Amino acid sequence: GQTGAGDDDAAVGPPRPPAGAAAAADGAADGANDLVGPPRPAAADEDDAEPGMVGPPRPAADSDESEDDDDAEQEEAEEEDPYQLPIGHEVTLQGHERAVSCLDIEHSGNRLVSGSLDYTLRIFDFNGMKSDLRSFRELTPSDGHPVLAVSWSPSGEAFMCVTGSAQPRFYDRDGKLLGECARGDMYIRDMKNTKGHITACSGGCWHPIDRHTAVTSSEDGTVRIWDANHILQKTVVRPSTPSASRVGVTTCAYNSDGKLLAAGMMDGTLQVWGVGGKFGTSAAVGIVLPPSAQMVEKQGWSYVSRPNQIMRKAHEAQSEISSLAFSQDDRLLASRSTDGSLKLWDLRAFKSPLAAWHDLPTNYATTNVTFSPDERLLLTGTGAVGPAAAAAGGSGGAVVFVDVRELREVRRVGMPSSVAAVLWHARLNQIFAGVGDKRGGATRVLYDTSSSERGALLAVGRAPRQASSFDAGLPLVIKTPHALPMYREDTGRKRSRDKARQDPIKSRKPDPGASAGMGRAGRIGATGGTLLTQHLLKTRGKLQSVDSEMDPREAILRHANTKDPHISMLTAAYAKTQPTPVFAEPEPDEEDD
Repeated sequence: GQTGAGDDDAAVGPPRPPAGAAAAADGAADGANDLVGPPRPAAADEDDAEPGMVGPPRPAADSDESEDDDDAEQEEAEEEDPYQLPIGHEVTLQGHERAVSCLDIEHSGNRLVSGSLDYTLRIFDFNGMKSDLRSFRELTPSDGHPVLAVSWSPSGEAFMCVTGSAQPRFYDRDGKLLGECARGDMYIRDMKNTKGHITACSGGCWHPIDRHTAVTSSEDGTVRIWDANHILQKTVVRPSTPSASRVGVTTCAYNSDGKLLAAGMMDGTLQVWGVGGKFGTSAAVGIVLPPSAQMVEKQGWSYVSRPNQIMRKAHEAQSEISSLAFSQDDRLLASRSTDGSLKLWDLRAFKSPLAAWHDLPTNYATTNVTFSPDERLLLTGTGAVGPAAAAAGGSGGAVVFVDVRELREVRRVGMPSSVAAVLWHARLNQIFAGVGDKRGGATRVLYDTSSSERGALLAVGRAPRQASSFDAGLPLVIKTPHALPMYREDTGRKRSRDKARQDPIKSRKPDPGASAGMGRAGRIGATGGTLLTQHLLKTRGKLQSVDSEMDPREAILRHANTKDPHISMLTAAYAKTQPTPVFAEPEPDEEDD
């Protein structure tokens, strides 16, 4: 017992808590007396609040203040713009010297290609572009031909470029040429027997699903479907015409799944074909094949003429139908024409338009029409002429928005110049408009900071690198003429070289030819002969020399014998045999008797 007491006396640290509930209560009271800081909340508050919660208490279960605020903000935004158009901000992609006639964006929204009337196309990469908004590649597909249509493949690995020439071209996503379509034989009357277009193309697009198929239209009156992989012709579509004359095709378009193909004619006709399944008959049927010894390739493409649906006089004759667009449900077809009209058609009752909007002038035959991503609106561009320019609020054109459900025009967004190409990308939620005139062209991008994604937003926030004072490059070395040792002249042999330079043989002086003058130091008269041609060239067709400018009498008398003036030039050979002249003596006059 004494040993245990001694151990307790020798313990180091605070004493052990006493045993029992009373001792525990006494210890808690003592601890409360020694507490430092504000007192703990009451027990009733701890029951109401959640354990471990930080911050102000949550609102009651029956409180909907936050939801009401969100709904109110959304209703205000819808009252201001019920269509939620991304037109709050705008940037400009410069670079073209003429109006931007066409543009297209790949499905992912990373790259944009634009074509212009200055014969060039530019490729923009939003992921690598700075805030200066410059293109990374500029191409000239066909020198002297404007770019009329560009279209990306559904996979985004290549795009097609249609120019004013008869040969569309295919490029990869970096601008490298993959191939060029063949040109047809212009001397063949029947267009189904040619392997390509024979006159200028007018439009084209890629198949929306098949990355190996594309279609083009031309002024030769045909629509041709191409194998984009091997760049060969697959099908020739010749639209139906009221007479045997050739009518040019101004535009063509696929529907959303590529089973319908529409084309607009120069006489204002719309025609639609169903291209699903087996399409067309072989173009080699009914043709007498040439002998096998001639090694003539068989016509491996098909041929189609009769359309599934046709609408005559859909637009004014001799006014180009510039664009066609299908809806996703394949029920509606929108057509845009240079007669200043936009019409909406129902393919189930293809006899009259559902609605038509006029007073939409355009300056370019490539002005397109497109649907919004939700297909509630139609978008098209107008030119800088007529009352549309004043209604747009500026001196230029405008982007026009038309409600498809209510069949009315709802808004116009003014632009500084004519609008030829419009596109609303679904993923980016941005509107791209190709504008310009003869003074210059650009692509204007409309976007909203809250609803738009990527695209132009990526480039706007990237400022280009500023030049630094510590930047150093390679020194610029300018070589003056004859500064290199190989061109340095040796002064000791200068006299001999100057003498050899005067010799035409040693110096290999070229023959001056006719530039030296007629009859001098040239080929004329070099043989020393008396050919008639050389004589006429020397005398310039005259009977006397060019250098002899003297009196004709003196020219004749210079050949006379100066010793005997009585002997002429013609009798000089007979001077020795001539008798002595005897003259009669004068008789004296008879004197008169």
